[in-house]
Amino acid sequence: MHVGVERVTQADRRARTRGALLESAARGLSRYGYGNLVLEQVAREAGYTRGALYHQFKDKQDLTLAVIRWIGETWTREVEPLIEREREPVAALLALARGHAVYCRRNGARVATALRLEFSGQDHPVGHEIERSYELLVTRCENLIGAAREAGAIPHGPPTRTLALAFVGALDGTVIALAGQEPHDAQLAVRAVAGVLGLDPRSSTRTRTGTRTRTRTEQTEADA
Repeated sequence: MHVGVERVTQADRRARTRGALLESAARGLSRYGYGNLVLEQVAREAGYTRGALYHQFKDKQDLTLAVIRWIGETWTREVEPLIEREREPVAALLALARGHAVYCRRNGARVATALRLEFSGQDHPVGHEIERSYELLVTRCENLIGAAREAGAIPHGPPTRTLALAFVGALDGTVIALAGQEPHDAQLAVRAVAGVLGLDPRSSTRTRTGTRTRTRTEQTEADA
């Protein structure tokens, strides 16, 4: 029985160490990029030794790939439920924008953007992985935009994928520019993507709240 308890404790300790190192690495990548990331500093800021880092990750590439996957996993766990609870695709898109902005207060958007710029046009495992992650987000938005168009909820215009790329660009650009400016980062992210979609942020997707008519965008901003 004692051995079993000890194994759980050791697994928990390892998970905490890994999580702290991933968070520290994400901060470092967002500030300095991949080329200037110093593993000793990552470990120190996480409260661990360099040896503890190498016990979890074999090198900087391995650590960075783990950060990208970790961001994707935690984003899915935190943001996807906000999207899924909405019945209408436009409401889901606005929920995605708000949830993404709140999530990226922990540097998620800055990491992805920094790595995409640094590895643009390069044949490198980190570049391939960050593009794969970016494509998943664009495709998620593309599917929702397509559903919204089929429902007549947003106007026709540029191709759906083009609109999805603009949606993600406006979203990431806003949350990066407004880093540290809560709750305005999430509020203005919602307005930015509403504009990309061709919606009036103050008159689209109305819902009733008491005796006052509130837009879905207003309701989303109020939750931020």
